[in-house]
Amino acid sequence: MSEDYQKKFHKRLSVEEVEEGNTLSPKFDENGLIPCVTTDSKTNEVLMIGYMNAEALVKTIESGEAFYFSRSRQTVWHKGQTSGLTQKVKEIRIDDDQDSIWLTVDVGGSGASCHVGYKSCFYRSIPSENQINLDLELKWEEKEKVFDPIEVYGDTPNPTKL
Repeated sequence: MSEDYQKKFHKRLSVEEVEEGNTLSPKFDENGLIPCVTTDSKTNEVLMIGYMNAEALVKTIESGEAFYFSRSRQTVWHKGQTSGLTQKVKEIRIDDDQDSIWLTVDVGGSGASCHVGYKSCFYRSIPSENQINLDLELKWEEKEKVFDPIEVYGDTPNPTKL
């Protein structure tokens, strides 16, 4: 993690200050990352879970738009830079021990946040009434894509590695 960005945050000096104080002292993990839950400001629907490093968190705070850290590409990325589906930050919260972030956002364009084309990255559910086995089928909660990822991203819409 870049020292310049890390210096923007307070040092974690005491449990009391971290949990009930007024200073921002995020706790990044051993890889320099902090998980981030992102929800739609209008519907409260969970859109995605991502990760931020210090640079992504600083850029998000300063710009008012969501930035994340791609673990597969090992780089900071501006959500919507390619697709135009930017996330305008309405609120940023940090949890009690400051080791996770919650963004509430307005999504630009067609309102989608998922690179696969759905509104939410959580477009399938796992049936809970079944025993887990290889025949378990996911239930589709979103039936239609909001946009065509191949039109937006080209032949390889999935930036993640298997």
